[in-house]
Amino acid sequence: MSDQEGPFFARARAAAGALFFDEDDRVMIVQPSYKPQRDIPGGCVEPGETPYEACVREIGEELGIRPPIGRLLVADWVPGPDVGDIVLFVFDGGVLDVETLGAITFADNELTAFAFHAVEDVDGLLAERLARRVRAAATARKLGETVYLEHGQALRTG
Repeated sequence: MSDQEGPFFARARAAAGALFFDEDDRVMIVQPSYKPQRDIPGGCVEPGETPYEACVREIGEELGIRPPIGRLLVADWVPGPDVGDIVLFVFDGGVLDVETLGAITFADNELTAFAFHAVEDVDGLLAERLARRVRAAATARKLGETVYLEHGQALRTG
C-alpha cells in the first residue's frame, strides 16, 4: 500500500515551554529576536525528544539556566490551516530566585529581553491565544491541576 492509499493521520508539530514566576507572582514574558511578538520561554520538540525534555533543553539554550522544571500545567491543541497543527505543552517553571535571575544569559541569541508581568496584564502583551494559554496555566498552577485547551480555550463538552 502506498502512502497515498492509506488513512490520513494528524501530523501535528509539538512545542514546549515553561511559566516562570518572580517572588511577586508575576509571570516571565520574553522578547524573541526573530519575531516581534512576545512569548514565554520554550520552543519546538525535536525528533526523539519528549515535550518535557524539549522544555528543559530550550530553557537552557535560551536563558542559560537549568532550574528544576515541574509538572505539566497545560496541553493546548492549536489548529493551523496555514502552518499546520501544533500541540503546545506548558510546564511549571516555579519561582526564580534572585541568584537564578542573575545567572540568566541569552545564550543562543534567540531572546533579547525578559520581564515579569502580572498575569492579568498579559492580554496587552501577548497574542490573544497565548494570553489565554498563559492565564489558564497560571490558574492550573494555583489549583494544582492540568488543563487541556483547544486553540487556547478550555474544551466545552456536553
